[in-house]
Amino acid sequence: MASVAAPPAEPAGEFLLEMRGVHKSFPGVKALDNAQLMVRPHSVHALMGENGAGKSTLLKCLFGIYHADQGEILFLGKPVSFRTSKEALENGISMVHQELNLVPQVSVMDNLWLGRYPQRGPFIDHAKMYRDTKAIFEELDIDVDPRQKVADLTVSQMQMIEIAKAFSYNAKIVIMDEPTSSLSEKEVNHLFGIIEKLKNRGCGIVYISHKMDEIFRICDEITILRDGKWIDTQPVKGLTFDEVIRMMVGRDLGDRFPEKTNQPGEVVLQVRGLTARNQPSIQDVSFELRRGEILGVAGLVGAKRTDIVETLFGVREASAGEVLLRGKPVRNTSTVKAIRNGFALVTEERRATGIFAGLGVDFNSLIANMPHYEHHGLLQNKGMRGDTDWVVRSMNVKTPSQRTTIGSLSGGNQQKVVIGRWLLTKPDILMLDEPTRGIDVGAKFEIYQLINDLAVEGKSIIMISSEMPELLGVSDRILVMSNGRVAGIVNTRETSQEEILHLAAKYL
Repeated sequence: MASVAAPPAEPAGEFLLEMRGVHKSFPGVKALDNAQLMVRPHSVHALMGENGAGKSTLLKCLFGIYHADQGEILFLGKPVSFRTSKEALENGISMVHQELNLVPQVSVMDNLWLGRYPQRGPFIDHAKMYRDTKAIFEELDIDVDPRQKVADLTVSQMQMIEIAKAFSYNAKIVIMDEPTSSLSEKEVNHLFGIIEKLKNRGCGIVYISHKMDEIFRICDEITILRDGKWIDTQPVKGLTFDEVIRMMVGRDLGDRFPEKTNQPGEVVLQVRGLTARNQPSIQDVSFELRRGEILGVAGLVGAKRTDIVETLFGVREASAGEVLLRGKPVRNTSTVKAIRNGFALVTEERRATGIFAGLGVDFNSLIANMPHYEHHGLLQNKGMRGDTDWVVRSMNVKTPSQRTTIGSLSGGNQQKVVIGRWLLTKPDILMLDEPTRGIDVGAKFEIYQLINDLAVEGKSIIMISSEMPELLGVSDRILVMSNGRVAGIVNTRETSQEEILHLAAKYL
């Protein structure tokens, strides 16, 4: 294979990819109902819809993971029906998944050429593999040593390796699923530069993102799916934010954020001089949290926002400082102690650390509260069924049954189950780390409403978010982190994005 692939051939017709009248059903669920997607060369095509709208199912039918019940797929003007994802890759259709699929214990170049190593006789030609990898990295402006072990890379570097892998296949269609979820603003700009290179080569990029600003910034066309059905395909230019949301959810959403009705009361939590043992991490962090208050936490990538809630929850060990809950000192030296002391943490990486994807909604609802159901060494099924039913009803979880595997639910429904799980432990302090990451606008509104309702009920909430409008729309006050230290705490109604960004750069 050449070190840098030549631009792909132009299709015979107007479209690189045509998916028409695609149907796909599973037991009890019609996932796709006459769906379609038409992608032109030299374009970025947004595929949007609420979680559960059928986006992933449609692309899995293209990629050979599922077989469509009905419909046709034309690629470069010819009918195709890939049996495996490997076959799709070899024919020029590549996918960069939101969950990275790299092998951490081998080198970057091994990951890039896995399953198709260049040969020199019966042996792998490591020198050629290095040269080819280096050439691709230079073209894409990726500053990573091809011989470096993947386990030593940052998440953003791993994301770039996945994109380089797609590039190395000389892909004509590149599917990107939430590619900026772990990237800084600088890295996002780099990614968009790579997308522009792919466009110039004649590629069609299918871009999946819930970040509207990205869609309007880089996409040429947009296809909307809702409930497995094709709703519309339009040029992005001329569309408005509200029009896209209306097509996605089938109604006017109104304001992006629900009306704030919580009224913060007395101080519940006092954190004084909290410092984590393993540095670099948080240093001398101090703040107060009131009953019924939503305290947002802002900061740039590397600000150590997550380290605050992990130290409070006993994931990280504190080396200094004190934590007082209702005036009494608490020491959460483990997550078990943290739960007993009334703390709960919804983690940032839902699929990696928040759910047991292959197990049911019932197990995922109850796992943090298991001691509550034990009686004389036996688990009480009645109480477990009742509490799972409470999670499903009160969180408005859309699931066929309690035993449905949580991994088959949409991201928004998964997140509702995780929040419900922690509410069963009756926490005083609920900590939410990026609670709406990877969730569509309709489900986001439900999560925002849920957070506000919990605050109205008197829960004290710490919410970390990378989305500035979210922090300004949901929180009462915002704690701004910079390089592991508190740069300032501002009242949401009296601040601005400019002030928060200025504080976020205070200690850089």
